[in-house]
Amino acid sequence: MGRWCEVRVRFHEPPADLRRYFTSFYRVEFDCPDGPVEDALQPEWAGLRFFDNPVIVSSIAGGDTIAGTDFTAMGPTSLPVRFQLATSRMWGIGLQPLGWATFMDMPAHEMANRVCDGRRESAFARFRPLADQLTADPAREAEELGIMARFFAQEAPRADAEDERILLVHQLLMDPELPDVAGLAERAGLHPRTLERLCRRAFGFAPKKLLRRQRFMRSLAQFMLDPSMKWIGAIDALYFDQSHFVRDCREFLGMSPSEYAALDHPILTSVMRERMRVRGAAVQTLEMPR
Repeated sequence: MGRWCEVRVRFHEPPADLRRYFTSFYRVEFDCPDGPVEDALQPEWAGLRFFDNPVIVSSIAGGDTIAGTDFTAMGPTSLPVRFQLATSRMWGIGLQPLGWATFMDMPAHEMANRVCDGRRESAFARFRPLADQLTADPAREAEELGIMARFFAQEAPRADAEDERILLVHQLLMDPELPDVAGLAERAGLHPRTLERLCRRAFGFAPKKLLRRQRFMRSLAQFMLDPSMKWIGAIDALYFDQSHFVRDCREFLGMSPSEYAALDHPILTSVMRERMRVRGAAVQTLEMPR
């Protein structure tokens, strides 16, 4: 049994004029009386996290490890991001694919499966003025929500024009009955090669991997919300059989379903349940873009 951590999280809807760019703005307080705890983020879209003190250590399999920063940033992921933190507070911002294309000046695939120190990585330098203003103090919650809204509405550099195809493809990816890339391309009205380029640029991965990740995350979210149902009851209808699901589990989580089920999730489970209650989706990747 791992160390215990009390997690208090509040999700906030972005202002209407920014909603299509972000999943949510959320503030979290971590109270870890027995010392640092460990957990892992599941595959998700890009995100920015601003801490009140540099207590976090983050790493991604076969890639980056960062420590001692108050600003962590990551591109879209298809692998778990392990982290360790102690008692602290943070603001988190989930970047939708359209948000990445709007507020970042590099293709998403160049930052896919990367976790970075936002104070050092030049790609995220544009967000450092925001990091300097955020404390995640509950007494300043409303004020700091306003700071984030003003920053993205008025101050942050952004692309000259939005590509409407990004939002359309994102909405189509949410369809649990969409079976393959050919169907996605047809419904989006795009040539398969055009779809491939668009997905890598804005979503971070090829469309085939995006569809597989969505299918897997639907199953994983269902299991995490109700572990009593066992994996067999959570497996998405688009899986051919259980072995097909096990292969995806090893790819996206780096372990078997039984190994994952045996782990403690002192932070993630609390956040997922509150996200489901407030947002209607347990994980960031399953939130319908608006």
